[in-house]
Parts: sequence; structure tokens; C-alpha cells
Amino acid sequence: MTAPATPLGAARRLPRALALRLGVPVVAVALWQLAARARGSVFFPTPARIVEHGYHLWFSGPAERAFLTDAAVRDLLPSLGRVLAGFGLAAAGGIVLGLALGRSRTVYALCDPVLQFARAVPPPALVPVFVVVFDLGTPMQLASIVFGAIWPVLINTAEGVRGIDPLRLDVAATVRMRPAERIVLLYLPAALPRVFAGLRLSLSLSLILMVFSELLPGTADGIGFSLTDAQTRSDLLTVWAVMVLLGALGHLLNSALLAVERLALGRHRAAHRT
Repeated sequence: MTAPATPLGAARRLPRALALRLGVPVVAVALWQLAARARGSVFFPTPARIVEHGYHLWFSGPAERAFLTDAAVRDLLPSLGRVLAGFGLAAAGGIVLGLALGRSRTVYALCDPVLQFARAVPPPALVPVFVVVFDLGTPMQLASIVFGAIWPVLINTAEGVRGIDPLRLDVAATVRMRPAERIVLLYLPAALPRVFAGLRLSLSLSLILMVFSELLPGTADGIGFSLTDAQTRSDLLTVWAVMVLLGALGHLLNSALLAVERLALGRHRAAHRT
């Protein structure tokens, strides 16, 4: 039998856990710093210069505005709004449609060829269609994000529902559980691990498609617009700062989603044990 963890034991393990988690990134950044300084090329600035430039560009504003500069308000906030809105719409639509399709093997079999065809179409290939339907601007950008990000959630949710234990369905039929109760108490909890697997993929796609949609002509703000503008002006330091910012933003969003996943799955497993 394993002894329960104590606060002292957890405190002793914390430095080792931090070293394991941060060791490789710290070494990679240090090597990058040394290599860039040795090379001395304007095309490959040091991480220190990139971080300093990004700080002055986006995070050196007044305290009453959360230290955000005018450039941050113009570039970061619109992009963050687009990626969160697109991901939220894709997640909600994918879960609802996945629950609806996964409950019926016949319906899923009929719709599966269409789903596989639609998910195989690259979202950039549909940009001309979205431009005609929604015109240039935020609606077109959201449509691009939702179309590309909905499929991992939808298919994973449907597969999770299809994998439910048939014995549970028999019990639900015996106690005459209503359809809404089956969805909330039976199908959704059973599909939850697959749902979060789809959400993680969807979040990554949402970030990628957000940047792509902001690279298109007619965009006047956002991180992608800032990247295109910097490339046009040959401002390589801003180009590197944007790339580092995108990596940090993706990491933060993924960490937040993982925290929600651990919380939701932990409660689900605790409820299942009781």
C-alpha cells in the first residue's frame, strides 16, 4: 500500500519536477543565445533581443491598460478574440453534432463518407468560397477557423459515444431513462476522454487558421497582419517576436485546456467510482 503524500514530500519533489519540465527549454534557449551571438547575423537575432523587442512592442503600456501598448490592442486582442470565438463555436458544434451522430450507428454510417470528405478539404482551399459568402473580415475568418477546427471534435465525440458499454444502454432502457438524461448522464460522460482529445487538436488548428486568415488581403489588424506588415518592411526582429508570441500563446491556451481536462476527467472518474 502506497503511503499518502505529505506536504514536505511534495515540496522536496518540486525542484526536480521543475528541472524536468524546464530543463530542455532552458538549454535550448541558451544554445540559441550562444549560437546567435556567435553568428552575429541580422537574420537570426538572439532570444534576449527578441524578448526585449516584444516587450517594448506589446507589453510596455500603462498599468491601467494591463501594460498593453497600442500595438497589443490592435494586434493581440483581435486575434485572441478570433481564436477563442472560432474554437468555441467549433467545440460546441462538434460536440452537439458528434452526440447526435454517434447515438445511431445507421446515421453515422450514412454520414461518415461525407464527414471524411469534408475533413479532407483544406480550409485554405475554401477561402474563395468564404469570401464570396461572408465577404472579407471577421465573419470570413471565423468561418475558416470553425470549418477547419470542428472535425476533430465532431469525429472524436461520435467515436466516444459509439464506444459506450452496451450494458449501460440496456440499463438505461430498463429504467426508462429519457433521451436528455441519456445524453447528460450516459453519452457525454462516456465520450469525455475522446472529446478532450478532439478539443486539443481543434485548439491547435484554431490558432493556425487564425494566423492564416489574418494573412489574407483585406485584413487590417491581428497577429497575422502584424507578421505580414513586418515582412513587408523587412522588420526581422518583429517577425521573430511574432513567432515567439504565437508559440507562447499556443502553450498558454493548451495549458489552460489541459487544466480544464484534468478537472473534468477527475470529477468524472470520482463520480464513476462512487
